[in-house]
Amino acid sequence: MQNGFYCENFVFLMPKGFFMYRVLFVYILGVLFFAATGNLNSPAQAENRTRQVSKQKYIKVPVKRKPADRDWTLRDTRTIELLEDFQPGSKKVRYSKYGGHLGKKAEARGFFYPKKVGKRWWFVDPEGNLFINIGVCSVNRGSSKISQKPAMDKFGTWDKWAEFSTTLLAKNGFNGTGGWSDPLLLRATSHPLAYTLSWSFMGSFGRSKRLTRQEPGHLGYPKNCIPVFHPDFEKFCDDYARELAATKEDPWLIGHFSDNELPIVSDMLDRSLQFDVSNPNLRYGYEAARKWLSNRKGKDADLTDITDADRQAFLGYAFERYYRITTDAIRRYDSNHLCLGSRLHGGALRMPIIFRAAGKHLDVIAVNYYGAWAPDREKMAMWAAESGRPFMITEFYAKGHDSGLPNLSGAGWLVPTQTDRARFYQNFTLGLLESKSCVGWHWFKYRDNNPLDLSTDPSNRDSNKGIVSYKYEPYVALLQLMKKLNDEVYPLIDYFDSH
Repeated sequence: MQNGFYCENFVFLMPKGFFMYRVLFVYILGVLFFAATGNLNSPAQAENRTRQVSKQKYIKVPVKRKPADRDWTLRDTRTIELLEDFQPGSKKVRYSKYGGHLGKKAEARGFFYPKKVGKRWWFVDPEGNLFINIGVCSVNRGSSKISQKPAMDKFGTWDKWAEFSTTLLAKNGFNGTGGWSDPLLLRATSHPLAYTLSWSFMGSFGRSKRLTRQEPGHLGYPKNCIPVFHPDFEKFCDDYARELAATKEDPWLIGHFSDNELPIVSDMLDRSLQFDVSNPNLRYGYEAARKWLSNRKGKDADLTDITDADRQAFLGYAFERYYRITTDAIRRYDSNHLCLGSRLHGGALRMPIIFRAAGKHLDVIAVNYYGAWAPDREKMAMWAAESGRPFMITEFYAKGHDSGLPNLSGAGWLVPTQTDRARFYQNFTLGLLESKSCVGWHWFKYRDNNPLDLSTDPSNRDSNKGIVSYKYEPYVALLQLMKKLNDEVYPLIDYFDSH
């Protein structure tokens, strides 16, 4: 297979006698000799080797975390062709206009909602068809003139840009757009797609109090503690959420992200007790932590008395407050659409207490998942068990060395080619489909970073993250294999559920 290395698993039963060792040694030398001289390449033998290869479960893809890493590491990678007894194209699926499975029915409510059918979680589309959301993030025009110029050069108008974008996505098996997209433009095309909306409840509040700073990919806060105990936060969220009423009746909207990648630190209690109380906007975090600790351990308790159990309990207390306040505000002005949360990431993905807090308030839990070549089964099981809710992956990607971009920024893997990016996509999403709690995923992102655009945050400067270049040239090799998997999502679910 081009650019890949097959991994074959052999089991040797070693003989006890010396004579048998010699026979085995001579046999192996003979095989190596004939392979080297080309005598295993007759048509019949080649066909036999192809059949043997087709039974293997993995190929090897070379991977780096950063371009400066000295060596490529070979990673086991599954692709759709390597699934035993699965035949792509053997099951024909009829789709609803939203991309739901017309052959799998549930109650129609006019809007998307999650439902557990048997042991598997699904979205249900507005017409009552079971649905998996397959999307791409950041389908937008760009915010700077430098970023927008390639679109104007290529398409001339934003309407033509939107038509090109939704047609490309639909043609390649995507049925939705993720965070930071342009829903008003995209919604008016001949290929409308299900969409999500990104908000910044805590981020906007933090900015209003001058408590935030830009960090790669997200906002930072003092001591990495969100000001969730500030007495103004709840009213701010109520005012902020009024804007959500504008799309309340749109059936194409799946739901709302309340924020992106909030910092979640295990020692939030310790850090809060070290705030500068002379700062009026930080004082409330200190006072809340002080009161909480006193109620738990007595009025004389201090930093030296804090245990890991205390830290976990306080963290859950703080984030349950965040999710309660933000989801109450969202539902007050838009009761039709789903609360998807703050796009958990990093260390939070290992914290059961966070998923427990989120599960009390969210409909579906959004997760930005980096640092894993394949999704961790135990981790996904923990998310579902602790929250009692389904999850969706709202960011993941790999960058291609062959793109010509520096690829210095961003958290995604680096692989040699666009085909290898597609192999990563198939490998990762196959793992998600095996989990019965994943209701969709969003690739990050639609378009490559434009290295000339320095107005973006530091994590989005110079990398090959897109399904199109920053000049809107589609990566054909990537899209072909993405489509191959996207078109088989519902048959693959049947396959995994029957195995």
